[in-house]
Amino acid sequence: MKQRPAHLLTYLYPRRWRDRYGKEFEELLMDEGSSMRTLLNVSWAGLKEHFVPTQAPGEECLVSFGVVVRKPSAVIPIAMSLAALGVVLAHLAIAGPAPQADEGTAAHLWQLLMAAQMPLLLFFAIKWLPRAHRQALYVVGLQAAALAASMAPVFLLKW
Repeated sequence: MKQRPAHLLTYLYPRRWRDRYGKEFEELLMDEGSSMRTLLNVSWAGLKEHFVPTQAPGEECLVSFGVVVRKPSAVIPIAMSLAALGVVLAHLAIAGPAPQADEGTAAHLWQLLMAAQMPLLLFFAIKWLPRAHRQALYVVGLQAAALAASMAPVFLLKW
């Protein structure tokens, strides 16, 4: 393999990994042939390294996005937002978009789901932002997107 493709393939890996193994890996790629199987394997491993990082012996434990996003305090608020969106969409399918004279069961369920996830969001932020700030910020972004998705129909329809 030529130097340029080997260098580009190395850039699929995270910066921390490249700093530690990059030069050796580029040399290894230049020594190896450039078969399609090698290209796919190296590409897949580089992308996977972002989610499940390699831990060297004696190195401190690395916290990846995949580890953080699987925590209950990360998943439950997203699930609650999606459940709230489901309640709104089910209500729209059953009753239509016309405003109701009184808040019904759907409105109360939506309010409870939205309010109940706030302590979980706060707990997640307090626990994970100091430990793994970049990965936790990605999860907070997912949580915010799910929250916005469940609020959008309510505000757009002015319920």
